[in-house]
Amino acid sequence: MDDTSTNIDQSTLDELAQIAARYPQKRSALLPMLHLVQSVDGRISPAGLTACAEILEISEAQVSGVATFYTMYKRRPAGEHHVGVCTTALCAVMGGDLLLERAEQKLGIKENQTTPDGKISLERIECNAACDFAPVMMVNWEFMDNMTPAKTDDLLDKLAAGDEVHSTRGARITSWRQAERVLAGFPDGLADEGPTAAGASLAGLEIANERGWHAPDPNNLPEPAQSEGEKK
Repeated sequence: MDDTSTNIDQSTLDELAQIAARYPQKRSALLPMLHLVQSVDGRISPAGLTACAEILEISEAQVSGVATFYTMYKRRPAGEHHVGVCTTALCAVMGGDLLLERAEQKLGIKENQTTPDGKISLERIECNAACDFAPVMMVNWEFMDNMTPAKTDDLLDKLAAGDEVHSTRGARITSWRQAERVLAGFPDGLADEGPTAAGASLAGLEIANERGWHAPDPNNLPEPAQSEGEKK
């Protein structure tokens, strides 16, 4: 918070106000507004915190309380690309901790740090609801599935070199700031790019289609069976 530098200008303030106007109670706009601040300043800057408070007519303490509660909001600048490694439950069993160690060694940093050139920041993340693709990593919140140490090295090399990288299930990787702008509610036109489901996620559906299984018709459900007591 000692760093008071900011890239927020009038256009940013106008977009923050635009977000607030989407909601019947404008304070409900705080989460996407914070994402927009990060898209501009790379973190929740003091200027961004103040701007959100003034537009929403709430205290800076209330904004700060939200910004410090959620780990997706950063108080230190994130890298051009933000890499997350899941180490929860199944991902841990499948090698998530090893992948995090590999990323730390490869980048020369620890979790919650950014490389000196500002290219890549690293985070240990909680469950991403992608257990069928464990172990999972994320780049700018896009999925990288079924990762291995070799795949991790290749991914980090490509990100550092500025090569094109595609999510396993999602769009091509842009940058963390651009992803934050999307989360603020300003689409980048890539929402329909790449597959959204694959492999293990579709296995049950494929088996159901092969065997002609389908969900019950909610308008034609059988009567529930009665117990002996109910029959009497």
